[in-house]
Amino acid sequence: MDEVEDRLASLLPRLRRFAHGLARDAADADDLTQATAERILKARAQWQRGTNFNAWAYRVMRNIWIDMARSRQRTDRGRASEEEGLAVGVTGDAEAKVELGYLMRAMGQLPDEQREAVALVMIEQLSYAEAAQVLEVPMGTLTSRLVRGRQALLAILED
Repeated sequence: MDEVEDRLASLLPRLRRFAHGLARDAADADDLTQATAERILKARAQWQRGTNFNAWAYRVMRNIWIDMARSRQRTDRGRASEEEGLAVGVTGDAEAKVELGYLMRAMGQLPDEQREAVALVMIEQLSYAEAAQVLEVPMGTLTSRLVRGRQALLAILED
């Protein structure tokens, strides 16, 4: 394995979690994760040693997701049920599953820009600078999206 493969293998669980935050659907998230891994491996020569691999990988995933969303709008294809999506990758007791279900439904109600910011900073624990780099926005824009996203999540979860 080369360095890109090693880094990708260690980042894959986090990429999959981010994919679930973007897609809100288990099958779409799995497709997005696979497409991202394939693109990273094919484009491994584009990554430069010494740069932030994680930010590059998240940006690759986000760009693929945007392409998939545009394609979906054109084809208007069906989606798997929300219950199927919430059941994937969840282990533990029933209470944890219920809480995760509430959180995922609340995340699903956020606008895309806020959901991406919240997923990168609060779930993936990227720094603000890394998240801004992934989203290709200024730090102030990221901060604004994050604040609005957090407030919206709290309001949704309180209801």
